[in-house]
Amino acid sequence: MALNPTISLAFLSLVILMLAVSTDAGGIAIYWGQNGNEGTLAQTCATGNYAYVNIAFLPTFGKGQNPVINLAGHCDPNSNGCTKLSSDIKSCQAKGIKVMLSIGGGAGSYSLTSAKDARQVATYLWNNFLGGGSSNRPLGDAVLDGIDFDIEGGSTQHWDKLAKYLSKYGKQGKKVYLTAAPQCPFPDAWMGGALKTGLFDYVWVQFYNNPPCQYSSGSITNLINAWNQWTSIPATKIFLGLPAAPNAAGSGFIPVADLISKVLPAIKSSAKYGGVMLWSKYYDDRTRYSSSIKSSV
Repeated sequence: MALNPTISLAFLSLVILMLAVSTDAGGIAIYWGQNGNEGTLAQTCATGNYAYVNIAFLPTFGKGQNPVINLAGHCDPNSNGCTKLSSDIKSCQAKGIKVMLSIGGGAGSYSLTSAKDARQVATYLWNNFLGGGSSNRPLGDAVLDGIDFDIEGGSTQHWDKLAKYLSKYGKQGKKVYLTAAPQCPFPDAWMGGALKTGLFDYVWVQFYNNPPCQYSSGSITNLINAWNQWTSIPATKIFLGLPAAPNAAGSGFIPVADLISKVLPAIKSSAKYGGVMLWSKYYDDRTRYSSSIKSSV
């Protein structure tokens, strides 16, 4: 039976359009781990709202210290209580969600003092959270998808070396995704050098707590000027990092209506647009921000 060429052409056009839409669609990244009242990791992934989850934080590492993970009220790593997260991590990954360990954070004792220090931290992360092996993995036997650099203090050097060492480990087996959460003033004071390596897959820029480069009183000018600078770095995708509630940050919250009508249309045309990052799951639970914006991201 011969196909009607008109129908075939229309069907082909529809398929091409659907592919284009799915390719351009952004995803939402969320930070989870700093509030015991934000639900479990498995529940977080079960919402269907998030494409990426950053487990926050590993705030103590480097300088010869024994690295320590801190997941607030979720579990106690000192009694191996966080190994129970292994099944949650696998549950998330089974849904196609990438799960990263976020190192650093706004408060912590971390720094890299040398290339040797960076290598030692990379080896620790590989053996304890990624594809390596250790008898005392803090999150159990689940293999995370990558490492998120939320560096907001400590030192400005050697982060590029840590990224290179982690990337090399990724060539031994499962790819190690590298992500980062720099502040929006460009270039970032801490991670500026590392972000020039071209090794980072996703960069979720914090467009909050920084008035010179964030949304303010209906004006998107400062934010867009900063966004255009950030899309110049050699990273695969750039994300718009936002607080999920007005009280999730000191400033920079964007009302849903303004995000959908003003901000997203101005940045989604960028070839490097990846989506939106939100701080954090706890605040998102209270505002349903991700649910409100998901279809527009």
